[in-house]
Amino acid sequence: MSLPTGSTPSRQSSQRKRLATRVTPDALRQLRGGHPWIYDEAITSISGGGQSGDFAVVFDDKKRFAAIGLFDPRSPIRIKILHAGKPAVIDADFWRATLLRALAIRRELAATGHTTGYRVVNGENDAMPGFIIDRYADTLVLKIYTDAWFVHLPELLPIIADVLAPQRIVLRLARSVTASLGPSSEWLDGQTLLGEPPTEPVLFLENDLTFEADVVNGQKTGHFLDQRDNRQLVGERSRGARVLDVFASTGGFTVYAAAGGAKEVHSVDLSSPTLAVCKRNLEHNASRTSRTKHMSISGDAFGVLAGMGAQNEHYDIVVVDPPSFAQRQHDVFDAIAAYRRLAQLAVRVVRPGGMLVACSCSSRVTAEDFFDAVHDGAEMSGIALREDFTTGHGEDHPITFRQGAYLKAMFATVG
Repeated sequence: MSLPTGSTPSRQSSQRKRLATRVTPDALRQLRGGHPWIYDEAITSISGGGQSGDFAVVFDDKKRFAAIGLFDPRSPIRIKILHAGKPAVIDADFWRATLLRALAIRRELAATGHTTGYRVVNGENDAMPGFIIDRYADTLVLKIYTDAWFVHLPELLPIIADVLAPQRIVLRLARSVTASLGPSSEWLDGQTLLGEPPTEPVLFLENDLTFEADVVNGQKTGHFLDQRDNRQLVGERSRGARVLDVFASTGGFTVYAAAGGAKEVHSVDLSSPTLAVCKRNLEHNASRTSRTKHMSISGDAFGVLAGMGAQNEHYDIVVVDPPSFAQRQHDVFDAIAAYRRLAQLAVRVVRPGGMLVACSCSSRVTAEDFFDAVHDGAEMSGIALREDFTTGHGEDHPITFRQGAYLKAMFATVG
């Protein structure tokens, strides 16, 4: 196990400082209802001197144990809950049991052998708030969204290695975490914690299709694993179709459509480098995709869609899967307007009777508001839209609290 110099903690998890904490009655009610966050303003008292990664133990007004979580002094989510209910010791056995529970949820997915790229730990939804583990074949990627985890990594890493048996573990850090650590930190985004550092993208399977993941520099952890089921649904509907993949990124929907027998796929993305990865992913699956005519279009999605509409271009299937438009709560209004505008443009390039697949990964935009925006956009174009079905999260992205839900997609017939 390769760890940064000086990273061995002076105290194991079970020996971390405990901060006696009281919270408002409403926060206590939500906590007992399964909510994993306690905000700064909900804390009525806390013993002083806590450092990031210390344990905050929440007591009720009768001094009974309610929950224990990670203290994060730099975040408005001041306490990230690890366990609620009966008292528990946070030690190596606790971490192992938590990881095994998460693994059990994915056991059926992992056992098939048809998919070797999937999420193993989904943060708060697997009782490890701000902590993601994604598997790409024999490579694990840990994505950390709070520096409260760093003091626990030396104890966690051997357990992860033992339970999941990877050849390599790579660390990825959220930008906010990198900024808080500063340039001299011993923890670095993209560093290899176990095994040999990757010298090229990692290849993995998704429903027997081969994709590559840049686990060191790629977006998220190297691939957008959450859209696997929606990609499969598009592939199953693509035989003989002309398909437009908007915000194509590295070509997930493109590859599935081609492998599903599409006669033609056009991939649109602002980033030429990601379109190059899209092309390589098609090549990885040449035995199933080579008969499909493919074209990459580098440009702004709104402008490309508007131009196609003006030229009376039409497709049998149009997939619109943009990045999150609402990084903060005050972005929600503009995000909904953007989804509405995308739908307005997209329906114009779907042939009558064709399919629009509209997706959102903005957690702050509710499913209801998103689907309403799509319908409103179609109405603004004067085009009828029949909602066939909607989808949410796959089995490796379980949701255990309302704010944990972010992914939603609508499959609709146009005209």
